[in-house]
Amino acid sequence: MKNIMVATDFSERSDRALRRATLLARQHGASITLFHVVNDDQPRRTVEVEREKAETLLRQMGATLRDVDGVDCETLLTVAVPLVGIPQAVEEAAPDLLVIGPHRRQMLKDIFVGTTAEWTIRSASCPVLMVNAVPTGDYRHVMQTTDLSEASRAALERFAALGLSGGLRNTLLHVFDAPALRLAFSHSMPKDERNQYQAAERLEAERKLADFLESAGVGDLAPMVRHEASTAPHEILAAADEEKADLIVMSTQGQSGLAKLFIGSVTEQVLRMSPVDVLAIPPLREG
Repeated sequence: MKNIMVATDFSERSDRALRRATLLARQHGASITLFHVVNDDQPRRTVEVEREKAETLLRQMGATLRDVDGVDCETLLTVAVPLVGIPQAVEEAAPDLLVIGPHRRQMLKDIFVGTTAEWTIRSASCPVLMVNAVPTGDYRHVMQTTDLSEASRAALERFAALGLSGGLRNTLLHVFDAPALRLAFSHSMPKDERNQYQAAERLEAERKLADFLESAGVGDLAPMVRHEASTAPHEILAAADEEKADLIVMSTQGQSGLAKLFIGSVTEQVLRMSPVDVLAIPPLREG
């Protein structure tokens, strides 16, 4: 990992992203590109005033990173509608990792059109790290997730190439389904029969995960399976909490092979609800 790009709107949320990016840059010897987008969908005078303020703040932040934190830093200012300017800046800079702060939780806006953060994750070609927790040190436990699909395998490989997991506790979680327990008549099954069925499904899930790990060849990962008793996002977050994981890694594609571009996907729900950092990894684009 050579270059980390950090999107900032100069808020406290963005400060979290910059702090985490600084820790990663110092740990891995990477440089930082710090960028801000001035929204041009407003009066010209307002745009100019905001641009001047942003240029000053970016210079000051860049100087601090270089002189105090000892991290090579470049700054980038773009004037555009954020939903256009952010993906364009990322595409041109081609970083190894994009770091952003948590999205603003504005309920009605989130439901109908999503957030700038989610749109950035959907459109970026590089892995995107959403920093939800206040950084207090290096990561200690990375929890990767898989649905045993080829897209998931590719995401594991891409994460390994980033080199973020060296020396850390590294878990691979698979949330498995027990279909019969979701049927209307399942409540009438004797408890022993339900337990036996779930145990058999767990054993099968463990076997499939072991086969997946062996074929993937992505390093030393501790396998973990968990029954989808509620919803997959809930189970992922519960596992992360129980295992004290401070980074969840997810693919933006699933078993269908289609990009998850709709509100309600597992990855997007985890991004919205997670109190810990989430790394969303998109598929490599051909060409």
